[in-house]
Amino acid sequence: MEKEINAFITYLHNVKNTSNNTELSYKRDLEKVEHFLASRGITEAESVSEQDLGDYVKYLEDNHFAAATVSRNIASIKAFYHFMVQEGFVTADISEGLKAPKIEKKIPAIMSPDEVVRLLEQPSGDSPKEIRDKAMLELLYATGIRVTELITLKVSDVNLAMGFILCRDRNKERIIPFGTAAKNALIRYLDGTREGMLENKASDVLFANCSGQPMSRQGFWKLIKYYAKKADIKADITPHTLRHSFAAHLVENGADLRSVQEMLGHSDISTTQIYANLNHNHIREVYAKAHPRG
Repeated sequence: MEKEINAFITYLHNVKNTSNNTELSYKRDLEKVEHFLASRGITEAESVSEQDLGDYVKYLEDNHFAAATVSRNIASIKAFYHFMVQEGFVTADISEGLKAPKIEKKIPAIMSPDEVVRLLEQPSGDSPKEIRDKAMLELLYATGIRVTELITLKVSDVNLAMGFILCRDRNKERIIPFGTAAKNALIRYLDGTREGMLENKASDVLFANCSGQPMSRQGFWKLIKYYAKKADIKADITPHTLRHSFAAHLVENGADLRSVQEMLGHSDISTTQIYANLNHNHIREVYAKAHPRG
């Protein structure tokens, strides 16, 4: 099945314009299916049966994979078989009968405003690294962008005069404003620090690592973990926690959901609705604690 999987990934890249992360995710999922089938002596796509796919899903469930992981694998298999039927690799879509398990929507982890302030205040020194780290953390919380979007920003994507960034992915772009704290941190970083850190002075990349190369996802994850520990924040903080906190704090302070949806880049407002639900839960908690007959 290796040939068909590679053809599918090429199709995603060239026709669907998917991101590199999406392509890697599909490839990982499908290679696991391929390995499972190979353990049964099945190596050709046309030899796979509906029962084989069902057995693979059962294997995932029996080995206690999370419902979200099982659902993602099923989605990958379905997309793959839709492509194979479309391209004539197989004559029938044997993935149609696969049913995804129900997934309970997890309430996203949200930092309190006090925790956010403590985190953002940690890089307070004058070293190039701390000046850069301050700019990255401030911009992440100010805009709610994803970590991949943060580390792929270009200098040309930042409009300091108007106070906004242009955030791009493969399918669309969006304009997101940022406030004074992020602006000041960016001005300080761009005033000599960035150029001093870059190995390639002609590069337009906004954030460089200490080796002068573009910042990586892993590098930024380590950075945020370090400052969370330094701020004595006990919860497990990730870059996405700041994104969730950005959205929740906006909604809690009166921002309308459509605006938050646009800034986050959600295609469906139901994804953004969870932050309104969080706010309603918070209001109920405040009422229960404060009202004399609560």
